[in-house]
Amino acid sequence: MNPLTSQIYPVIWEQDKVLLIDQTRLPNEYSIVEITRSSDMARAIKTMIVRGAPAIGVAAAYGMYLGAKEIETDKREEFLKKLEEVAQLLKQTRPTAVNLFWAISRMLKTAYETIGTVAEIKTILLKTAQKIQQEDLQTCQAIGENGLSVLPTEPDQLRILTHCNTGGLATAGYGTALGVIRSAWQSGRLLRVYADETRPRLQGAKLTAWECVQDKIPVTVISDGMAAHCMKQKMIDAVIVGADRIAANGDTANKIGTYSLAVVSKMHNVPFFVAAPLSTIDFDLPNGELIPIEERDPIEIYKVGNTIICPEGADFYNPAFDVTPAELITAIITEKGAVKPHELSLVISH
Repeated sequence: MNPLTSQIYPVIWEQDKVLLIDQTRLPNEYSIVEITRSSDMARAIKTMIVRGAPAIGVAAAYGMYLGAKEIETDKREEFLKKLEEVAQLLKQTRPTAVNLFWAISRMLKTAYETIGTVAEIKTILLKTAQKIQQEDLQTCQAIGENGLSVLPTEPDQLRILTHCNTGGLATAGYGTALGVIRSAWQSGRLLRVYADETRPRLQGAKLTAWECVQDKIPVTVISDGMAAHCMKQKMIDAVIVGADRIAANGDTANKIGTYSLAVVSKMHNVPFFVAAPLSTIDFDLPNGELIPIEERDPIEIYKVGNTIICPEGADFYNPAFDVTPAELITAIITEKGAVKPHELSLVISH
């Protein structure tokens, strides 16, 4: 991707390596990280060089192929055993993002079901990773279109608030919640995006705002604590967020701060939408209480850049996600359509 264009692809396969946009350096520096080993991909996911549940899934799929390529044996059983070890390495990186586990499981299933030599299995694994990437891009574009059908009909041009980053950087391209916003902009339905800065890593301020600037979409960055005030002042017509894992009943885990945003949306009668691919729905979990919540290094709270902003001796708590109860969600927008949270099983059957 040329940083001067709006086509944003955070994960690119090129010949024998994966190219990742280093999202830890945006918006001030656009740089590419080359990944040639599964261990380096695991580190890139863990350190959030690549982030966003769908993008993590794509990266993990390529990580599985890179790991397969490193295995030096022609014996099928030995190869599959070592591939399981690669899968475990990648699974340990981000426990909340279900797309990670979905992509790894799909790659493993492909390996076990492929009849042929180890070399042939490796070839099929690369094709599967590329297919996962292409499917996600198509999925995001469908989510964007489906989101238009449930947005408020008035006013003609909407002011939409979003949280964290759910755009091209967080997916194979285009985005989920930001994909809906892009589609609204392209169809003339969007007046302005309000982007929560999203403490503590500031993905909204750094990444969402950057993507909007690339697309010339009007964007206003606000601190997380300003959302309720903006709603009270009638500045927000709808809220659209993404998801890292959705339980079977519609409870949704997303970046920390999403739950409080849903609560104030309910208070001010502002519709609150979740946009996510079907791969984000974990039907094995009946409700959100069972979603594992990643807790990250407290340095993300007490340090901004190279500056320590908290006094020595203070304690810190840094959960990366919170869970929004289904009853606070107006609709969940997927590639198969938008449904009420309790109707998730219906969208799968169509």
